Amino acid sequence: MEALQNFFAMGGYAAFVWSSYGLACVVLVLNAVLPRSQEKTLLKQIAARRALPGEDA
Repeated sequence: MEALQNFFAMGGYAAFVWSSYGLACVVLVLNAVLPRSQEKTLLKQIAARRALPGEDA
């Protein structure tokens, strides 16, 4: 049990190490999610523009 506690304590640098891991995970998730949401928004805008009457695109 003590070895596990030592591992998670990271030699006294746990706050820096685990916050770095957390920040890296947040960045990776945002890199996956944001482009998809932007793509959906752009596709909706394109569909709306094509649906406008009287415009030849």
